[in-house]
Amino acid sequence: MSAEQTRNTTPHVLVVDDEYFNYEMLSMALSEVFTLSYADSGKSCLSNAIAQRPDAILLDVCMPGLDGYDTCRLLKNTPETKDIPVVMLSGLETEQEQQAGFEAGCDAYVVKPFSMQSLLEKLKLMV
Repeated sequence: MSAEQTRNTTPHVLVVDDEYFNYEMLSMALSEVFTLSYADSGKSCLSNAIAQRPDAILLDVCMPGLDGYDTCRLLKNTPETKDIPVVMLSGLETEQEQQAGFEAGCDAYVVKPFSMQSLLEKLKLMV
């Protein structure tokens, strides 16, 4: 199989987190199954998602500037990105915070720390 075919069949996941270390951890755990790319802010997430449409987005909630909730609302209200599944990752675990994520339009809300295996299973179901 050529590199082009592999790229076309491997689902692309955009990781959005202001902490690059979190992307590195996710990359180590998920790169055998997914092609990952990185955005360090909500604003760059939106432009990346339009330029190179991912199959799913892992979105950190707590980021400076545009937080995960606002970023998710923007993604879901933009025609080019509205159908991309969004998984919010957050250390905020209250029911209100999770409800806010779903109200913003996320498809799943995963509380940190989380099992990489359960995250992998959720992503596989979405792409």
